[in-house]
Amino acid sequence: MSDSYPIRMPPDVQSVQIGEHQLVFIDNFLERPEALLEAACRASYEPYPGLSDRKGYPGLRAEAPAAYSHNLTALMDPLIRLNFGVPESLALRKSICGFSLTTLAPQELGPLQRTPHFDASTPHHMAVLLYLCDERHGGTAFYRHRATGIQQVTSENRDRFLAAYNAEQTQRPAPARYFDHGDEHFEFLGRMPARFNRLVVYRGSLLHTAVVNPALSVNADPRAGRLTVNTFYDF
Repeated sequence: MSDSYPIRMPPDVQSVQIGEHQLVFIDNFLERPEALLEAACRASYEPYPGLSDRKGYPGLRAEAPAAYSHNLTALMDPLIRLNFGVPESLALRKSICGFSLTTLAPQELGPLQRTPHFDASTPHHMAVLLYLCDERHGGTAFYRHRATGIQQVTSENRDRFLAAYNAEQTQRPAPARYFDHGDEHFEFLGRMPARFNRLVVYRGSLLHTAVVNPALSVNADPRAGRLTVNTFYDF
């Protein structure tokens, strides 16, 4: 393990049930989270892919230090397999570790950025999120689609969900705002609150959204905005 961004050992691994599914989280994840915050302040940011088309993550990203990525993966590989039932025979694949900052104002959001979403419909796609901001910046919320009853999008139900979702949004597009509490199409199931130095692990196939406080969180300053470190694993 690299000494630059050491993980506090032993990690205090906790789990919580939201709807039908488990989330795993670790508070006080890094020994020195301020060091990673300083790295975020030095990083060079660029728009997320799709931002100009008002799709995907509504903000900026920069690659996180390789030492943090190495330490994270050394822990996540066995932790995800143990807690989410991933077979040992499946090889791990990983995205870049990216600092993320929410910068798009609510009125600028595209249609797909105004509702809950899923990252992938594959069975072992995992999202790993480290908050480098506090509880004032919301958190991550999870939902059930009312018309279909779907909380987790899979290869078997993906087409059914998308057909119902697209029909709803065609008939009545979601208003230009960051989604939080449920509406006529999505039932709110629960939220994982933001907390500085809290790591959260969940299946990317769950319907979810970032909970954003527009008055505070839409900010490109890593010290003041909704700063997270986002990593995706698949097996």
